[in-house]
Amino acid sequence: MSKPIRQQFADTMLALGQDDPELVVLVGDISHFALQPFAQACPGRYYNVGICEPTIISMAAGLAKVGLYPVVHTIAPFIVERGFEQIKLDFCYHKLGGNLVTVGGVFDYSTLGCTHHCYGDFALLKTLPGAQITYPSSCLEFDLLFRQAYRNDQLTLFRVPGTAHEVELDAASIQFGKGIRVVEGADLTIVAVGPQLRSAMAAHAALEARGWRPEVLYIHTARPLDAELIRASAAKTRRVLVIEEHMRSGGLGDEVLRETHQIGGVSYAFLAVPDVFVRDYASYEEHCARLGLSAGGIVREVEAVFGSSPEKQLV
Repeated sequence: MSKPIRQQFADTMLALGQDDPELVVLVGDISHFALQPFAQACPGRYYNVGICEPTIISMAAGLAKVGLYPVVHTIAPFIVERGFEQIKLDFCYHKLGGNLVTVGGVFDYSTLGCTHHCYGDFALLKTLPGAQITYPSSCLEFDLLFRQAYRNDQLTLFRVPGTAHEVELDAASIQFGKGIRVVEGADLTIVAVGPQLRSAMAAHAALEARGWRPEVLYIHTARPLDAELIRASAAKTRRVLVIEEHMRSGGLGDEVLRETHQIGGVSYAFLAVPDVFVRDYASYEEHCARLGLSAGGIVREVEAVFGSSPEKQLV
């Protein structure tokens, strides 16, 4: 079993911090044990600011202003939602680069209720000029994407999930801002975001058994988006299903529509978090199952929207 991506974050900080004296890590009272090796190896460059999210963002912006490369790390809703004004004004308005590494997005802290859910972060950050968004859902992805992007002088969100997709990807294919065609297909495009690549791959065999030839695209970077890859696939298959752990409004589904609507003759289906507060207390897996964010959910949605087979598409 692979290590948690959150541990890979700590390991990447340690490796980079020893080589890059301009890397600084600020945390909001989490991940102390995992980051102790960094704190010891890089004295004076690790700060626990506590539960003061607007303050931690402003401090990080100040560090960026003097030429350092800050990494802010805490629970997703507390960085993105509590600290949004400071992200907007202190980083983006002043065109400063920095890195937000969140944990506990979507339902990863599901047993703590919807105060700890975060499924609108992409939508919020898309309103900020210059903000970049990535969702590395394996240890390899996090390490490579962080190394590629953390010094690019843009504000970059790294949404770290509690659940990896567990699909083996070629390291050479993992490039910031570029999607990956995981499976070549012909009559259906499945655009999978984050951990839902696992659902897409599990659904692939079931759909093939029904006569479909699905193409699976994996998107780890929501902004900048690899629109060319998505457009090419949509033009070929004419049927697109997007599955993502984000609210329906402002998620990748909106971007896919915007980038492909001029092709014409394309049908769409979407699996996402509905535009409501998910108030139930349940596990991550239970929430995903209830919302159709699963292999079975993909098969059901394909049959409901596109028909039981390519030859029987619903009109």
